[in-house]
Amino acid sequence: MTQEHPPLTEGVYYILLALYEARHGYGIMQLVEEMSNGRVRLGAGTIYGAIKTLQEREWIKALEGDGRKKEYIITATGKKVVNHEILRLRELFDNGIRITEGDG
Repeated sequence: MTQEHPPLTEGVYYILLALYEARHGYGIMQLVEEMSNGRVRLGAGTIYGAIKTLQEREWIKALEGDGRKKEYIITATGKKVVNHEILRLRELFDNGIRITEGDG
């Protein structure tokens, strides 16, 4: 695995998934908590710090709007990052199952 695509933190992974549809920060926080069955809870400081970083990496972008709540959406680059992470996680899962079930 190359460092071109380093592993994502769980929080970043969920934020990117949440942004396959346009959402504002609070909406991201709510969906992440819902998707993880309450296991992952992102605070406001965490979410907005991550949003800033993800924008700098061009994995997400802010949508134009005149409302108070800025909305964000994942970019094509961000989708590639998610797809790579899914492949990485699948490899981890498949190897874990193979070893623990005695097939390897």
